[in-house]
Amino acid sequence: AVSEVAEKIIIEVRRQFREIPGLLEGRAGAQADYSRAVDITTRGALRAMVLPGIIAVLTPVIVGVLLRSEAAAGMLMAGTISGVLLATVMNNGGGAWDNAKKFIEAEGVMGQDGERQGKGSEAHKASVVGDTVGDPFKDTAGPSVHVLIKLLATITLVLAPLFV
Repeated sequence: AVSEVAEKIIIEVRRQFREIPGLLEGRAGAQADYSRAVDITTRGALRAMVLPGIIAVLTPVIVGVLLRSEAAAGMLMAGTISGVLLATVMNNGGGAWDNAKKFIEAEGVMGQDGERQGKGSEAHKASVVGDTVGDPFKDTAGPSVHVLIKLLATITLVLAPLFV
């Protein structure tokens, strides 16, 4: 989904460079249409969230209707416990990877040969990869799991009378 939206953004940017005089050269007065790019991104994000949203909403309903209240309660407990653990690992792991890169850039780490390894070293290159993975973990995936837990609990508890 991300690559499809990125492709649409690239097409839009090229269109604006082609149709808005002076934009590509950076001339004064040439203004890009930022709202169009934001609109493309927003529509793509909302379309990508439809299926996960439906799954998150329908799972407690299906479990409650088919397997009744005990199963719905079990799903809620298991989902909450595993979700909190997963979100905690994602938030803390992402932050740790981010801080590891900052630490190596600021102070460096001791290599196996006893030499201090800082920016540009193999350790720094590895920490940049870790930071690339860690940023989405702590900024998007971890908080999204928190939202999923709240949604699961809300739907299950609101509809609980139907499952008895």
